[in-house]
Amino acid sequence: MNKRMDRNRLNIGVYHLKPYARTEAHIKDLADCGIDFVVCMDNDRPALDLFHKYGVGAIVSGIAPKWWGGFGDNAGKLAETNPMETYEAAAKAFSDHPAIWGIDVGDEPSALDFPYYGRVMDYVDRAFPNQFPYLNLYPNYASVSQNNAQETVNQLGTATYDEHIQKYCENVPVDYICYDFYLYSINVTKHYENLRVVADACRNTGRSMWIVLQVNSNKPAEWMSENNLRFQAYTSMAFGAENIIWACYTAGWWHNQVLDGEGNKTQQYDKLKKINAEIRTLADEYMKYRRVSTHFVGFEGHPHMAAVQQEAIPSLSTGVFFDVKADNGAPLVVGEMVNRNADGSVALMVCAADDPHEQDPKEYNITFRAPDRCVRALGGDGYKTVTHLGGGVYAVAVKSNEGVLIMAR
Repeated sequence: MNKRMDRNRLNIGVYHLKPYARTEAHIKDLADCGIDFVVCMDNDRPALDLFHKYGVGAIVSGIAPKWWGGFGDNAGKLAETNPMETYEAAAKAFSDHPAIWGIDVGDEPSALDFPYYGRVMDYVDRAFPNQFPYLNLYPNYASVSQNNAQETVNQLGTATYDEHIQKYCENVPVDYICYDFYLYSINVTKHYENLRVVADACRNTGRSMWIVLQVNSNKPAEWMSENNLRFQAYTSMAFGAENIIWACYTAGWWHNQVLDGEGNKTQQYDKLKKINAEIRTLADEYMKYRRVSTHFVGFEGHPHMAAVQQEAIPSLSTGVFFDVKADNGAPLVVGEMVNRNADGSVALMVCAADDPHEQDPKEYNITFRAPDRCVRALGGDGYKTVTHLGGGVYAVAVKSNEGVLIMAR
């Protein structure tokens, strides 16, 4: 996908930049917050000029016909509602702009519409040579978790979420899977299972994983903390996420956005800026590797494994790293990674996953052996000390919810 988005780097996006937040000062603040692109942007030419000035891209809605799967009552109706002529007319009417990176073609479709979406995505990819078609999928709590005796419409269009993702991969010819998951409005166990399903599908089909996470809240009295943001980002990176998209920057849905309804910064701005800066510190080294598998270390009997179709292990040995674990037995989500250029170097992307709800944050060590290897460790604040404890055992200090990339050559 040779488009304007640089796919060799980890990109950070947000949903929504409403008209009240499109002054030059606002867009400079957006870039300063570490944002690469905005989803659901209007085709607002003065604002897009400012995007281009500050190096921000836009995934623009309203160019291609809109579509949202909603509560499932639209399932299977995409072709009838938006025939191919409407996409062709959109392409003919389109006037390009260097800040437009992507064309929004819909949100959360049913699998019943995936075969037609295959045609749509292929056409949009060809008809807009500088842009890619953007399509976001349901999370695994769509439909089934909300069905009851009164509501039996199936949002997913399949019997299971695994099948939903499988049908997408079979029918939609793009090199990514993007889905949204709002952990603090659902739960951790479904987050892990959703990551597992999508990340494995990406690995098995050669796609990259993009994920939409929450910086806002579904309850007015709650504000996402820095550690809430860390936990979402670093567990996603342990599963190989290559695009992280935060919802919402301005009003879009729910409460406590990064900017309020008048365009003023809320407490979320500085939190998001800090976490994005941490991700940036890790990103260049992280993107040298690709995910092979992800392991739940120290989660035996943990309630967060209740709905995860994968066994927890007491420690991890990969053939390069041995006996990887937390010295206090804390749970770790560990992504096993190999160098994209096959130069023999490997890495572990680790999230210290003991305290997602920030109830009892701790400091402890990740310990491991890596015989005859040169080892480095990178965290969100920079390179970390790798301490040799003797007997070939190394230790890296971490805090709850922190992410660390441990590399070995």
